[in-house]
Amino acid sequence: MAEQRRGRTKGSSSARKSGGSGESGGSGSSSKRKATNSSSSGGGSSSSKSNGTSGREAVRQARVQIAELMGRPVESVLGMDRDDDGWVITVQVVELARIPNSTDVLGDYAVTVDSGGEVVGYRRMRRYNRGQSDDG
Repeated sequence: MAEQRRGRTKGSSSARKSGGSGESGGSGSSSKRKATNSSSSGGGSSSSKSNGTSGREAVRQARVQIAELMGRPVESVLGMDRDDDGWVITVQVVELARIPNSTDVLGDYAVTVDSGGEVVGYRRMRRYNRGQSDDG
């Protein structure tokens, strides 16, 4: 978590427009894909281990492995969803750090984690400036 706080505030406008990291009830396009048991702490219910890896562990593995693969810091976790083969974790990555940080370029990535906790794929969903607002 130390890399998450590199001089940035948690309540950035990008978290608000993406449904918020840890906030419930976002109106984003991915809200219908979110699992009903997803919470900011990663759950902890006994049903989350039915595919081998718990939601909390899948989020932890996604953060660590994506940061290593991309060589860029993971800003926050935007959501998680159960898949037939594991989990799909949505993360926000700082693609280009700028001064002031309100002009940083961020990317939202869908990360696929298998039932063993390994990242098996990822793709960028969108790219935007931190200070940019969503108009719809």
